[in-house]
Amino acid sequence: MPFMTRLALASTLFVASLAPAFAAGPSPVGSWQSTDGQAQVRVTMCGDGTALCARLTALRGTARTAENLQLLNSYVVERAEMADANSWQGIVHFNGQTATGHITLVGTGTISVSGCQLGMCKTFQFIRVSDRVAASMIKSSAAVPETVAQARTVGLTIPE
Repeated sequence: MPFMTRLALASTLFVASLAPAFAAGPSPVGSWQSTDGQAQVRVTMCGDGTALCARLTALRGTARTAENLQLLNSYVVERAEMADANSWQGIVHFNGQTATGHITLVGTGTISVSGCQLGMCKTFQFIRVSDRVAASMIKSSAAVPETVAQARTVGLTIPE
């Protein structure tokens, strides 16, 4: 087979192999830090692999209250199913309340998590952090006892 034909075939196969990755579009899966730097969450696929969940992984500053430290490794967003392009709807836990909420991928480096209950709404912005930054923040956070390491669902109290 002539060199140019092989090159064209190899290029076509390479581009075709990338198509599934680009078809899925950007994803909120990864580590995210609140814009004030006080809380970090890890967004993962959950359920049957099509839903999103967000687990509280680290706390800093005024968010490191005794009440909030008990919530480390707990889900703050559960079973968020795709509702629209770059938007997932599920259950959000905050300030001891459970509400229907959304995770919205604002851009490749920003998500918003919002929830409303009885007309009262709250939105939090998060920025993507690298795995290295996420690991260092978790390491600097208080050690989590093994009994708390099991994932559980609770609400995060954020000081106003």
